[in-house]
Order: sequence, then structure tokens, then C-alpha cells
Amino acid sequence: MVKLRSLFTALAAGMAAVSGATVAQAQVVAPVSPNSAYVNAPVMSRIPTAPRPGAGHCGIFETCASTKIGLGKGDFMIRLSGVGVLPQDRDSNVSLHAGGATIPLRNTHLSTTNQAMPELTLEYFLTDNISVDLIATSTRHEVAALGSDVPSLGGPRKLDVGSAWVLPPTLTFAWHFRPHKRFNPYVGVGATAMWFHNMKGNAGSPLGLTKLNAGFTGGPAVNAGFDYQLVGNWFFNADVKQVFVRMHAWVQNPAETLRVRAHESLDPTVVSAGIAYRF
Repeated sequence: MVKLRSLFTALAAGMAAVSGATVAQAQVVAPVSPNSAYVNAPVMSRIPTAPRPGAGHCGIFETCASTKIGLGKGDFMIRLSGVGVLPQDRDSNVSLHAGGATIPLRNTHLSTTNQAMPELTLEYFLTDNISVDLIATSTRHEVAALGSDVPSLGGPRKLDVGSAWVLPPTLTFAWHFRPHKRFNPYVGVGATAMWFHNMKGNAGSPLGLTKLNAGFTGGPAVNAGFDYQLVGNWFFNADVKQVFVRMHAWVQNPAETLRVRAHESLDPTVVSAGIAYRF
């Protein structure tokens, strides 16, 4: 009986020893177990992904975060406008030349018709405030002589002289008041040169005055206007220019024995409105 009790005591002691060793081993191994290492590892930040192709693209008719607001240094613009050319005919000096004699026609002046045509403008910003632009268009105008002296030329009080095309490229330097703003008004000063081409005299003119000619001329110009950013790189522009030019023209018969000369202050007002794109 004593031996059996001793045997149970020994077995219990052995089992306790084995259990303690297992717990101790678990305490030692647990910190380095794979699961424990994963749980205790620091949380990693999200790995940045490469941008998708075309993710930063901004459409031609879109205003994006990358779209520059307003206009400033280095901007280049092309503008297409509708333009109205309104000659003012402020002053006329008309004379008749025949047989070596000159007869002033003091009561006669010239009248030039208005015209509307498309206009192309190129503009570059030298600084945030200063730009330079060049406009190009060509307009056709009818010319008539009016006054009480006209009947002496064999016609009524109004005599159709003929027609001419005018090419008036104008270079302007402008000061812009609100660079990098959607609405940007400006004023400018420049110069214009004026060529007359495709001139045609009135085939039915009294006294056979059918040959019309005009000399090259030019003069200063001032203007005012504004640009307004519509969307993306698209802008609306409105502009008024006042050009100061004096025309020298003459009409004569084919034999050049009879000639009427005129010095005319055309001084056209040029009004335009159109759409521009910035590159």
C-alpha cells in the first residue's frame, strides 16, 4: 500500500514538472512566434501608387487646378474678332487740276463708307502688365464726293468716286491693370500703317474720271478694352481703337489731263469683339 502511494506521488510530481516546463517554454517562445510578430509589428503607411495615365490631363474647354488664372508675363495669344471700321472723314481738302490750273473746291468733302470684316490679332505679354499686339485685316470702302461744288464736275451734289481696299496693320503696346485676374482692362498706344489696293474708279463718272489712286499713309493710334477669361485658356476680348491717319488720293481721266486731288482725314474708329486662345 505504501509502495502504491509512493508511485502515485512520483507520477504526480513528474506531471507537475512536465507541465511547468511546458508553460516556461511557451513563455519563452511566444514573443518570437510568427503570429505574435505580425500582431506587434508597426502599422505601415499606405504605399503611394503611380498616377494613372492621363489623370492630370485638363481638357481644352476645362478650368483645372493647373489652369493659370488671368494673363501675365510670357503668355502668347491668338485672337479672332469681328471688326467694324468707321471712317470719321473729319476734314477734306479737294481741288481740281486741269490745263496747268488748280481750282479749289472749298465746298466739297469726301465721304467713306463703314465696313465690317474678320480680324486676326497676335499678342504677347512682355511683363505682367505690358503686352504688344499686332492686328491685321483688310476692308473695302466706297468713296463719294459731296457738296455744292460737285455739279461743276458734271455730276449731282453726290458723286460716286470709286472703291478701294485698305490694309491697316496696327502695332499697339498696352498696359493691363489687373494681371492674373479673370477680368483685365487695359489701355494702349501704338501706330498704324495704311496701304490702299484694288482701287477702282467709277466707270460711269462724269468727265471720265475713272482712274483712282491713293498714297501710302500712317499715323498714331490709341485704344482701350478688356480681356475676360471664360474657361480654361479661352478669353473674350472687346476693344476700341482710334486711329489718326490722313489719306492722299486722286481720281483722273485715262489721259491724265483732268485730275481731282483730295487730302482727307479718315481717322477711323475701329471697334472689335472676339475670342482669344492662350498658348
